[in-house]
Amino acid sequence: MPTAPATPEQTALVQSLFVQHLPALRGFVLSLVSDFSLVDDVVQETFLVVTAKAGNFQRGTNFRAWAWTIARYKVLQTLEKNAPPADRFAPEVLEALSAQETAETWFSDEQIQHLAKCMESLAPKAREAVELRYQQAHRPPEIASRLGWTVESVHVALSRARVFLRDCVTQRMAEANP
Repeated sequence: MPTAPATPEQTALVQSLFVQHLPALRGFVLSLVSDFSLVDDVVQETFLVVTAKAGNFQRGTNFRAWAWTIARYKVLQTLEKNAPPADRFAPEVLEALSAQETAETWFSDEQIQHLAKCMESLAPKAREAVELRYQQAHRPPEIASRLGWTVESVHVALSRARVFLRDCVTQRMAEANP
């Protein structure tokens, strides 16, 4: 679809909506790209495209779906340029992940920073299991094979890691915002 010229009001509207949804958009991009510097690049590129295509956005339609689609394409472009082939999601994986986005709540920037610090506190094997599952989208049987564990051990380790990470982020948020 060719980009329609935007009125100043349309541009202001999409920029305002972008800022309003920025924490959720950053969380969405971070769920697809684990490198924080690349996340910032993708978010900035997404903002530029959203602003350039402001004339195509219709007030009253789903801004998140529109902006997230643009972000997904920016993720694909960025990973194609920057990520080694082994670290890239297949386009169909990105499609499946982003299709679920609209029903989910994403973390704020503050929660993401705390999560990164909490990840550092995980035991090395637990951290590896979490990264294999949630950053590289491997299924528990694949993780078990890679780590030399049973599938049940993977499930237990991931469950314990999720509880630890949730509690750690909650505690760090409480300490940061008394």
